[in-house]
Formats: sequence, C-alpha cells, structure tokens
Amino acid sequence: MSGIPHDHYEPKTNGEKWLHSRLPIVGLLYDTLMIPTPKNLNWMWIWGIVLTFCLALQIVTGIVLVMHYTPHVDMAFASIEHIMRNVNGGYMIRYLHMNGASLFFVAVYIHIFRGLFYGSYKAPREITWIIGMLIYLMMMGTAFMGYVLPWGQMSFWGATVITGLFGAIPFVGEAIQTWLLGGPAVDNATLNRFFSLHYLLPFIIAALVVVHIWAFHTTGNNNPTGVEVRRGSKADAEKDTLPFWPYFVIKDLFALAVILVVFWAIVGYMPNYLGHPDNYIEANPLVTPAHIVPEWYFLPFYAILRAFTGEVWVVQIASFVTGGIVDAKFFGVLAMFGAILAMALAPWLDTSSVRSGKYRPMFKWWFYLLIVDFFALMWLGAMPAEEPYATFSLIASAYWFGYFFVILPLLGVIEKPEVPPETIEEDFNAHYGKADADATPAE
Repeated sequence: MSGIPHDHYEPKTNGEKWLHSRLPIVGLLYDTLMIPTPKNLNWMWIWGIVLTFCLALQIVTGIVLVMHYTPHVDMAFASIEHIMRNVNGGYMIRYLHMNGASLFFVAVYIHIFRGLFYGSYKAPREITWIIGMLIYLMMMGTAFMGYVLPWGQMSFWGATVITGLFGAIPFVGEAIQTWLLGGPAVDNATLNRFFSLHYLLPFIIAALVVVHIWAFHTTGNNNPTGVEVRRGSKADAEKDTLPFWPYFVIKDLFALAVILVVFWAIVGYMPNYLGHPDNYIEANPLVTPAHIVPEWYFLPFYAILRAFTGEVWVVQIASFVTGGIVDAKFFGVLAMFGAILAMALAPWLDTSSVRSGKYRPMFKWWFYLLIVDFFALMWLGAMPAEEPYATFSLIASAYWFGYFFVILPLLGVIEKPEVPPETIEEDFNAHYGKADADATPAE
C-alpha cells in the first residue's frame, strides 16, 4: 500500500484478530478507503469512479444479455430482436449496455487526457500509466468484438474490414487472419470466437483495474500541482492529504450521480443516437454498405489508419526501403497502433522537469491543439475516404505523431516553466484559504 505515512487497520475484537491473522481482507479494504489522498484534487479526478461504474455496468448487463443471445449467424440478429421485444426489460438492458460502452470511452478519454495534461505518467507512475494503456487496448478489443455480435450490416462489414488489416502483416498476416476468423471469411466461426472473447475480456480488464489501483496506491496519487506528498512524517503527510473516505468518496459519488442523470436521459430518450442505421439491417455478405464506419470511439484511429495511402511520401519511402514489404495498407496499420503506442511512451518522451502542465505555458497551447486534433480526427474518421478529407486526415495524423515524438521532447529543453508551489498544502491554502486552528464555531 501507499508509502505515505498514515494509520493502518488495527483489529480490536477477537473475531477481527482471528480473521486478520488468516485473511487480512478487512485491513486491505480499510487501507484502501483511508489511503491519504492529496487534498487539492480537482473535478478532473472523478473519472476513476465513473470508469469503475461503467465496468460493473457492462459486466452485469452483459451477463443478462448472454442469457438470451444466440451466437449463430442464422439466429444472432433475431435473438437481439427477441431481447428487445420479448424479454422483460430486455430493451432497457440492451440500451444500458450499448450506451454504457459510449460512457466508458467518454470517461476513459477524459481520464487519459487529464493524465497527459497533469503529467500523471511521470516517475514514479510509469507502470500505472502502462497498465492503464493496456486496459484501454483491452477495452478497444472488447468493444470491437461486441459491435460484431448484433450481426447487422455494420457488424459484418466492420469485422471484415478490421480483420482484413491483420492480413496486411508481411509473411504471417494471412495465417493470422484465417486463425482469427476461424476460416477464409467472416462467418459463424468468427461470430463464436468474438462472442467468447467479448464475454471473457471484461474479467481480464477487471483484474487489470485491480492492478492499476494497486499501482497508484503504491506510488500515491498525482495531483494538479504535480508536487509529491511529503513523506517525512505522518504530521507532514497529514498537512498535504485527507483520507479518501469520506471526503473524496462523497465527492466522486456526487459527480457520478450528475453524470448518471445525463446518461439515463440519453438511454431513456435517445438510445440509438450513437448507433449506425445500417446496423439495424441484418448482415448480408452480398450487399456492401455505401460507407463503412466503426463506432465513434474508434474514429480518431480509423482516420489515422486511412490517412497513409500509397501517394504519401513517407509510405513510399518505407516501401522502397523495405523492398515493398511495408505497403500502404500495412503502414496504415502500423500508424494506427503507433498512435496508441505514442501515448504509452509519454513517460519517456516528455523531458520536462516540471510534472504538471498547469505550470508550463508553452505546453498548454500545444496540448490544447492536441485535443482539437483528436476531435478533428474523430470527425474525419466518419467522413468518406476522399478529398479534401484525405488531406486533412494526413495533416491531423502528422500533428498527433509530431506532438508526442517532436514537440513533447523539445518543450522540455526550450520551455521555461513557472515555479510550482513547494507543497500541496501551499497550493490548497492559496485556493481555499488557510484554516485557523484557533477558530471556534460561531454560537
């Protein structure tokens, strides 16, 4: 548990002592709830509980849906209609599951960008960051396979396009694609594989979440200043921190309640808003949709995938150097996964001595542009692969890679950051005023 000095659980009754000596589960829960937390955390630190809620929601609703779903190409679409029309509350369970995935990705993107702005990936939290990126990759895989299960037109053709990317891998691509599909094309074996993995992966995500929480409880939480909690003595630590319970638990629950009001409004009044109309048509291998697009949360990376065509000079150089092994399709796949890898490498690409972007004036503007770039890529991913969108996608993709591999390392050298406060207590007092220890309650 955290190296910050604090009170640990002490069993009092004989029953508590007996259990604690054999299975210290109560002590673990106590130390988790009472962990000292930087008292200057702002509202950007509420997304962890939202993500935990989303994971629980997806697992619970998924288990119920599985009871009524049939993973067979001849019956999958009809079983979804059965859930919607005949199962008691089935339509609500499905809408919660569908829109819960979107809330999951909204929360994870805000969580990631908050970490990128406040430097939550910097030492000693590199492992926490890497585990978080692994969770994100697992989420993407789970969501993709879940999108295939309704067996609508977008489900079928999305699976055809995305699994086709693995075929672009030199030498072994075709074998990997066949293994993934269970045959030469998207068919019943593919649906069964994806159904099995879609059901399994959330439990692996849950295990990674436990490790993720364990990791940041070991190093302590980051905070808006990027200044570490003083660890010299318990008295010093208490000046910088508050127990997680009740202060931050209540704050997080309030934020979750507000977010759930919006979430329930969407589920109740516009549950199909984020769905593609073609996916309400049963899959037909003989009819190709006019425009194949993935779910909205994949669109930024889908735009990067499509941006690198054979006309792009970087692709041409890579193809020439490798003797044609790296063609446009394979380069696009490398770029898509490379865009995620760039985020994972942030702890080693950021050379600034100051952790928080709050005190980095030049960094702020480049980072705000990165957020704009992310939304631009999301929009471009939904557009047809034609001009002018192709050129815009290439420019936006270039900035994404330029930010992580050029701008972030250079800023640490050329930027003159502001001086952060010496302690978390100093920052807290500057915002909320110093508590008067001698003050007495008004009569």
